[in-house]
Amino acid sequence: MPKAHAKDAPASFEAALAELESIVQTMEQGNAPLESSLAAYERGTALLRYCQDALSGAEQKIRILEGQTLREFAPAGGDGDE
Repeated sequence: MPKAHAKDAPASFEAALAELESIVQTMEQGNAPLESSLAAYERGTALLRYCQDALSGAEQKIRILEGQTLREFAPAGGDGDE
């Protein structure tokens, strides 16, 4: 699991991504006071790091499973070659 403080850690990658999207939408509206905007920016940065760490960990697992070789993703039955 990616690094994060226990009380601030999202439940999952998907939860972190959803919270990050919500923060971005709120900040784009530009209606929040400065202190709230700074807190949201700080939280967003932490969530971004969490997501990047989760994706990096997933990529590392894929590299191990694929023998250190990453390949282009082709969904089964998606291109008709198989």
